[in-house]
Amino acid sequence: MRSVRLRQVAVFLVLAGALQLGAIAVGKPFWQTQLTMSAYYALVAVGLSLLMGYAGQISLGHAGFFAVGGYGSALLTTWDLSAHKAAGVLQALQAMGAVVARPDPFGGTVLTVHPWPAAVVAVLLAMAAAWLVGIPVLKLSGHYLAMATLGVGTIIAAIAVGTQALGAADGISGVPPLPLLLGVGVGGATSQRVANYWVAIGLLAVCMILLLNLVDSRVGRALRAIHGAEDAADAMGVDTARYKLHTFVVSAGLAALAGVFLTHFNGGIGPSEASIMKSVKYVAMVAVGGMGSLWGTLGVSLLLNFLSLRGYFGTLDDAVFGAILIGIMLFSPDGIMSPDLRRILVAGWRRLRPAPASVEKGASEEGR
Repeated sequence: MRSVRLRQVAVFLVLAGALQLGAIAVGKPFWQTQLTMSAYYALVAVGLSLLMGYAGQISLGHAGFFAVGGYGSALLTTWDLSAHKAAGVLQALQAMGAVVARPDPFGGTVLTVHPWPAAVVAVLLAMAAAWLVGIPVLKLSGHYLAMATLGVGTIIAAIAVGTQALGAADGISGVPPLPLLLGVGVGGATSQRVANYWVAIGLLAVCMILLLNLVDSRVGRALRAIHGAEDAADAMGVDTARYKLHTFVVSAGLAALAGVFLTHFNGGIGPSEASIMKSVKYVAMVAVGGMGSLWGTLGVSLLLNFLSLRGYFGTLDDAVFGAILIGIMLFSPDGIMSPDLRRILVAGWRRLRPAPASVEKGASEEGR
């Protein structure tokens, strides 16, 4: 089973390489920028797929956790601490490398938190928020749970827009790159476009391996039992409340991790990333890919996000995602990978396909 999962990830990496070569071959190397962003958004959708498809819990607030990660890292790496540089704690952090001096856009020098400690703090903050919210919220189910998570997302979006320290409606800009090995950094430099593409794909592949191992473990079996019949799972001794809460926290952590990386890649973040419509889009991607299909969600998310970022949907972007969600719920609630949809498509193709000549000849002879 482990070898099967590794082969699946290997195929994904090969397809990612083919996409990159295809973009270069058609003279569109800048497509790699949108593909990189799509990979980070896909990480949010895959984490949400774990929550919805395996734990059976819906969330309309995942854009909020994405924003907590992005805004947290952006704030810490752009907040100038120079006025407090004489403080003993700050000097100790500077000696450890957690606080660094870097040039600002105006030619001066600022003292800020290093991007890596900032990233860790931002992800942990989002997970802590998910844990605190999840304790009361996950006692609900169905549309009550959807409305509760919608309220959480609305609160986070309102804080992002209304807080001056977070840039209010303008967001936070000037976020430094996230340094990696060999001089590579997660940032928007054109010279590192290829490297950033593979950083995003690599992060997505590692998270997929971890999630695939999780769903095939004892924890995954417990989550499937909760999704299938929560009361029965509880009666069999499964700690349903703990499993649901932990899954919610892990899913929020993945969303925050994607928010951190995309914020450093873009060099900033705006309040639109926390909007309710963003959360609806993530739910639509999970629904189209299949609630219990991590690979289906990954593929659909990469495709739809790329098309959206390239502007193929124009001003109707939100309407297109809404229509896709309605269509899937009406005709294929299990997603595009469901057997029912495949049967419908095959039957439709057979009706549209012209009949063989022998069949048509036999029918004409019977008519005579």
